[in-house]
Amino acid sequence: MNNNYISSASKANQGGFSLVELMITLTLGLIISGAIIQVLVSSSVTNKLNQAVSQVQESGRFIMSRLSREFYEVGRYDLITANVDASVDIVAESAYIQNNPVAIPGDFINSATLGSIQTTSGGNDKLVVNLLAANDCTGNKHGYPVDVEFHVVNHYFVVGSELKCTGFDGRVLRGLKAQTVSPVTVTLLDNIESFQIQFGVSDTVTTSQGQAVTYVTPDQIGNLRTLNQQVVSLRWALMLKSYQNEVRQTNAQKFALLNEAAKTMDTAHYYQVFSKTLALRNMKNFVRSSR
Repeated sequence: MNNNYISSASKANQGGFSLVELMITLTLGLIISGAIIQVLVSSSVTNKLNQAVSQVQESGRFIMSRLSREFYEVGRYDLITANVDASVDIVAESAYIQNNPVAIPGDFINSATLGSIQTTSGGNDKLVVNLLAANDCTGNKHGYPVDVEFHVVNHYFVVGSELKCTGFDGRVLRGLKAQTVSPVTVTLLDNIESFQIQFGVSDTVTTSQGQAVTYVTPDQIGNLRTLNQQVVSLRWALMLKSYQNEVRQTNAQKFALLNEAAKTMDTAHYYQVFSKTLALRNMKNFVRSSR
Protein backbone atom coordinates (compact mmCIF):
# COMPACT_ATOMS: atom_id res chain seq x y z
CA MET A 1 0.00 0.00 0.00
CA ASN A 2 1.18 3.52 -0.72
CA ASN A 3 2.28 5.16 2.55
CA ASN A 4 1.89 8.64 1.10
CA TYR A 5 -1.77 7.94 0.37
CA ILE A 6 -2.44 6.77 3.95
CA SER A 7 -0.79 9.88 5.41
CA SER A 8 -2.88 12.20 3.26
CA ALA A 9 -6.12 10.44 4.20
CA SER A 10 -5.27 10.61 7.90
CA LYS A 11 -4.65 14.34 7.74
CA ALA A 12 -7.96 14.87 5.99
CA ASN A 13 -9.84 12.99 8.74
CA GLN A 14 -8.19 15.04 11.53
CA GLY A 15 -9.66 18.39 10.54
CA GLY A 16 -10.76 20.63 13.61
CA PHE A 17 -13.74 22.95 14.26
CA SER A 18 -14.39 25.62 11.76
CA LEU A 19 -14.46 29.27 12.89
CA VAL A 20 -18.25 29.36 12.65
CA GLU A 21 -18.62 26.25 14.80
CA LEU A 22 -16.27 27.68 17.38
CA MET A 23 -18.22 30.96 17.58
CA ILE A 24 -21.51 29.09 17.95
CA THR A 25 -20.03 26.99 20.77
CA LEU A 26 -18.74 30.07 22.60
CA THR A 27 -22.08 31.83 22.20
CA LEU A 28 -23.99 28.87 23.60
CA GLY A 29 -21.54 28.68 26.50
CA LEU A 30 -22.08 32.36 27.31
CA ILE A 31 -25.85 31.95 27.17
CA ILE A 32 -25.76 28.95 29.51
CA SER A 33 -23.36 30.71 31.89
CA GLY A 34 -25.58 33.80 31.92
CA ALA A 35 -28.63 31.69 32.69
CA ILE A 36 -26.85 29.98 35.57
CA ILE A 37 -25.71 33.33 36.99
CA GLN A 38 -29.26 34.71 36.70
CA VAL A 39 -30.64 31.69 38.56
CA LEU A 40 -28.05 32.15 41.31
CA VAL A 41 -28.81 35.87 41.62
CA SER A 42 -32.57 35.23 41.70
CA SER A 43 -32.07 32.52 44.30
CA SER A 44 -30.01 34.89 46.46
CA VAL A 45 -32.63 37.65 46.20
CA THR A 46 -35.43 35.22 47.04
CA ASN A 47 -33.48 33.85 49.99
CA LYS A 48 -32.86 37.34 51.39
CA LEU A 49 -36.53 38.23 51.03
CA ASN A 50 -37.59 35.00 52.72
CA GLN A 51 -35.21 35.69 55.60
CA ALA A 52 -36.57 39.23 55.94
CA VAL A 53 -40.18 38.01 55.95
CA SER A 54 -39.39 35.30 58.50
CA GLN A 55 -37.58 37.73 60.79
CA VAL A 56 -40.37 40.32 60.70
CA GLN A 57 -43.12 37.76 61.26
CA GLU A 58 -41.29 36.16 64.16
CA SER A 59 -40.76 39.56 65.78
CA GLY A 60 -44.39 40.47 65.15
CA ARG A 61 -45.71 37.29 66.77
CA PHE A 62 -43.48 37.83 69.78
CA ILE A 63 -44.40 41.45 70.47
CA MET A 64 -48.13 41.00 69.82
CA SER A 65 -48.22 38.05 72.22
CA ARG A 66 -46.39 39.96 74.92
CA LEU A 67 -48.45 43.13 74.60
CA SER A 68 -51.68 41.11 74.60
CA ARG A 69 -50.77 39.44 77.89
CA GLU A 70 -49.95 42.77 79.51
CA PHE A 71 -52.89 44.71 78.09
CA TYR A 72 -55.40 42.09 79.27
CA GLU A 73 -54.66 43.25 82.82
CA VAL A 74 -55.29 46.96 82.21
CA GLY A 75 -57.80 48.35 84.71
CA ARG A 76 -57.55 45.28 86.96
CA TYR A 77 -58.01 45.70 90.71
CA ASP A 78 -58.88 42.69 92.87
CA LEU A 79 -59.96 43.46 96.43
CA ILE A 80 -61.00 39.87 97.15
CA THR A 81 -58.28 37.38 96.25
CA ALA A 82 -55.21 39.52 95.50
CA ASN A 83 -52.54 40.11 98.15
CA VAL A 84 -52.60 43.90 97.91
CA ASP A 85 -50.19 46.11 99.84
CA ALA A 86 -52.48 47.98 102.23
CA SER A 87 -50.20 50.87 103.17
CA VAL A 88 -52.64 53.17 101.33
CA ASP A 89 -56.43 53.29 101.10
CA ILE A 90 -56.94 50.38 98.69
CA VAL A 91 -60.66 51.07 98.25
CA ALA A 92 -59.88 54.56 96.95
CA GLU A 93 -57.01 53.14 94.88
CA SER A 94 -59.35 50.56 93.37
CA ALA A 95 -61.81 53.27 92.35
CA TYR A 96 -59.01 55.35 90.82
CA ILE A 97 -57.61 52.54 88.66
CA GLN A 98 -60.99 51.24 87.50
CA ASN A 99 -62.16 54.72 86.54
CA ASN A 100 -58.84 55.58 84.88
CA PRO A 101 -57.48 52.44 83.19
CA VAL A 102 -55.77 54.63 80.61
CA ALA A 103 -53.75 57.54 81.96
CA ILE A 104 -53.58 60.92 80.23
CA PRO A 105 -51.38 63.97 80.94
CA GLY A 106 -52.43 65.66 84.16
CA ASP A 107 -53.50 62.47 85.95
CA PHE A 108 -50.40 62.19 88.15
CA ILE A 109 -49.46 64.94 90.56
CA ASN A 110 -45.77 63.98 90.54
CA SER A 111 -45.52 63.61 86.76
CA ALA A 112 -48.01 65.92 85.12
CA THR A 113 -46.80 65.26 81.56
CA LEU A 114 -46.96 61.47 81.80
CA GLY A 115 -49.90 60.02 79.94
CA SER A 116 -51.18 58.53 76.70
CA ILE A 117 -50.53 60.90 73.81
CA GLN A 118 -51.73 61.14 70.22
CA THR A 119 -48.78 62.50 68.25
CA THR A 120 -49.10 64.58 65.10
CA SER A 121 -47.79 64.14 61.54
CA GLY A 122 -47.68 60.37 61.72
CA GLY A 123 -45.46 60.19 64.80
CA ASN A 124 -45.54 57.30 67.25
CA ASP A 125 -48.25 57.35 69.91
CA LYS A 126 -47.59 56.88 73.63
CA LEU A 127 -49.60 54.59 75.86
CA VAL A 128 -49.81 54.77 79.67
CA VAL A 129 -51.99 52.32 81.59
CA ASN A 130 -52.99 51.62 85.21
CA LEU A 131 -53.41 48.20 86.80
CA LEU A 132 -52.86 46.12 89.93
CA ALA A 133 -49.89 43.77 89.63
CA ALA A 134 -46.94 42.26 91.50
CA ASN A 135 -44.43 43.96 89.19
CA ASP A 136 -44.34 46.38 86.28
CA CYS A 137 -43.57 45.71 82.60
CA THR A 138 -39.83 45.59 83.35
CA GLY A 139 -40.14 43.13 86.25
CA ASN A 140 -39.44 45.88 88.80
CA LYS A 141 -41.25 45.40 92.14
CA HIS A 142 -40.41 48.90 93.41
CA GLY A 143 -39.44 47.60 96.83
CA TYR A 144 -42.63 45.68 97.62
CA PRO A 145 -42.36 42.13 99.02
CA VAL A 146 -42.60 39.10 96.76
CA ASP A 147 -46.18 38.24 95.69
CA VAL A 148 -47.52 41.53 97.03
CA GLU A 149 -49.46 43.56 94.46
CA PHE A 150 -49.58 47.33 94.10
CA HIS A 151 -50.65 50.10 91.71
CA VAL A 152 -48.52 49.66 88.57
CA VAL A 153 -48.23 52.23 85.80
CA ASN A 154 -46.72 51.06 82.51
CA HIS A 155 -45.60 53.52 79.84
CA TYR A 156 -45.15 52.19 76.27
CA PHE A 157 -43.38 54.42 73.75
CA VAL A 158 -40.95 54.42 70.82
CA VAL A 159 -37.49 55.99 70.80
CA GLY A 160 -35.74 55.89 67.45
CA SER A 161 -36.84 52.50 66.16
CA GLU A 162 -37.15 50.77 69.54
CA LEU A 163 -40.39 50.05 71.39
CA LYS A 164 -39.69 50.63 75.07
CA CYS A 165 -41.54 50.35 78.35
CA THR A 166 -40.98 52.17 81.62
CA GLY A 167 -42.65 50.91 84.78
CA PHE A 168 -43.70 53.14 87.67
CA ASP A 169 -45.15 52.82 91.14
CA GLY A 170 -48.52 54.51 90.72
CA ARG A 171 -48.62 55.46 94.38
CA VAL A 172 -45.44 57.49 93.95
CA LEU A 173 -46.86 59.21 90.88
CA ARG A 174 -50.04 60.10 92.78
CA GLY A 175 -48.07 61.52 95.70
CA LEU A 176 -49.21 58.83 98.16
CA LYS A 177 -45.77 57.33 98.77
CA ALA A 178 -42.12 58.35 98.68
CA GLN A 179 -40.03 56.79 95.93
CA THR A 180 -37.62 54.11 97.16
CA VAL A 181 -36.75 52.38 93.87
CA SER A 182 -36.10 54.25 90.62
CA PRO A 183 -38.18 53.39 87.55
CA VAL A 184 -36.51 51.15 84.96
CA THR A 185 -36.82 51.30 81.17
CA VAL A 186 -36.40 48.24 78.93
CA THR A 187 -36.46 47.74 75.17
CA LEU A 188 -39.22 45.38 74.10
CA LEU A 189 -38.41 45.24 70.37
CA ASP A 190 -36.38 47.07 67.76
CA ASN A 191 -37.00 47.85 64.08
CA ILE A 192 -40.30 49.54 64.89
CA GLU A 193 -41.40 51.87 62.12
CA SER A 194 -44.71 52.98 63.64
CA PHE A 195 -46.78 52.47 66.81
CA GLN A 196 -50.39 53.68 66.87
CA ILE A 197 -53.19 53.23 69.40
CA GLN A 198 -56.92 53.80 69.69
CA PHE A 199 -59.36 53.21 72.53
CA GLY A 200 -62.79 51.62 72.39
CA VAL A 201 -65.13 53.66 74.56
CA SER A 202 -68.44 52.54 76.03
CA ASP A 203 -71.69 54.41 76.18
CA THR A 204 -72.39 56.21 79.45
CA VAL A 205 -71.94 53.90 82.43
CA THR A 206 -75.62 54.06 83.41
CA THR A 207 -76.76 52.55 80.11
CA SER A 208 -73.71 50.68 78.82
CA GLN A 209 -73.45 46.91 78.40
CA GLY A 210 -69.67 47.14 78.49
CA GLN A 211 -69.31 47.20 74.71
CA ALA A 212 -67.27 49.72 72.73
CA VAL A 213 -69.51 52.08 70.75
CA THR A 214 -66.72 54.15 69.20
CA TYR A 215 -62.95 54.23 68.87
CA VAL A 216 -61.05 57.37 69.77
CA THR A 217 -57.50 58.67 70.03
CA PRO A 218 -55.78 59.49 73.35
CA ASP A 219 -56.47 63.22 73.09
CA GLN A 220 -60.23 62.53 73.30
CA ILE A 221 -60.17 60.48 76.50
CA GLY A 222 -60.36 63.46 78.86
CA ASN A 223 -63.61 64.83 77.41
CA LEU A 224 -65.22 61.38 77.36
CA ARG A 225 -64.42 60.90 81.04
CA THR A 226 -66.54 63.92 81.87
CA LEU A 227 -69.42 62.25 80.02
CA ASN A 228 -68.99 59.16 82.21
CA GLN A 229 -67.83 56.98 79.31
CA GLN A 230 -65.18 54.35 79.96
CA VAL A 231 -62.39 52.77 77.94
CA VAL A 232 -63.37 49.10 77.49
CA SER A 233 -61.11 47.98 74.65
CA LEU A 234 -57.73 48.76 73.18
CA ARG A 235 -56.70 48.72 69.54
CA TRP A 236 -53.08 49.00 68.52
CA ALA A 237 -51.02 48.64 65.36
CA LEU A 238 -47.29 48.17 64.86
CA MET A 239 -45.36 48.44 61.63
CA LEU A 240 -42.14 46.43 61.66
CA LYS A 241 -39.34 46.47 59.12
CA SER A 242 -36.64 43.93 58.32
CA TYR A 243 -33.06 44.22 59.50
CA GLN A 244 -31.60 43.66 56.05
CA ASN A 245 -31.44 46.62 53.70
CA GLU A 246 -30.44 44.33 50.82
CA VAL A 247 -34.05 43.45 50.09
CA ARG A 248 -35.21 45.02 46.86
CA GLN A 249 -38.96 45.38 46.50
CA THR A 250 -40.28 45.91 43.00
CA ASN A 251 -42.67 48.68 44.02
CA ALA A 252 -42.77 51.03 47.00
CA GLN A 253 -45.69 50.01 49.22
CA LYS A 254 -48.12 52.22 51.11
CA PHE A 255 -49.30 51.46 54.63
CA ALA A 256 -51.97 53.16 56.76
CA LEU A 257 -52.13 52.38 60.48
CA LEU A 258 -55.48 52.98 62.22
CA ASN A 259 -56.38 56.67 61.92
CA GLU A 260 -53.08 57.74 60.34
CA ALA A 261 -52.68 58.77 56.70
CA ALA A 262 -51.09 56.28 54.32
CA LYS A 263 -47.30 56.39 54.23
CA THR A 264 -45.09 55.26 51.34
CA MET A 265 -42.14 53.16 52.46
CA ASP A 266 -38.77 52.55 50.81
CA THR A 267 -38.02 49.49 48.69
CA ALA A 268 -34.86 48.48 50.58
CA HIS A 269 -36.69 46.78 53.46
CA TYR A 270 -39.58 44.40 53.98
CA TYR A 271 -42.44 45.96 55.99
CA GLN A 272 -45.43 44.37 57.68
CA VAL A 273 -48.23 45.74 59.86
CA PHE A 274 -49.51 43.86 62.92
CA SER A 275 -52.72 45.02 64.59
CA LYS A 276 -55.12 43.78 67.22
CA THR A 277 -58.25 44.84 69.05
CA LEU A 278 -58.45 43.60 72.62
CA ALA A 279 -61.41 43.76 74.99
CA LEU A 280 -60.33 44.89 78.46
CA ARG A 281 -62.13 42.22 80.46
CA ASN A 282 -61.68 43.96 83.80
CA MET A 283 -63.17 47.17 82.45
CA LYS A 284 -66.13 45.44 80.80
CA ASN A 285 -67.00 43.79 84.10
CA PHE A 286 -66.56 47.06 85.97
CA VAL A 287 -68.81 48.99 83.58
CA ARG A 288 -71.51 46.32 83.70
CA SER A 289 -71.47 46.23 87.49
CA SER A 290 -71.70 50.03 87.69
CA ARG A 291 -75.13 50.23 86.08
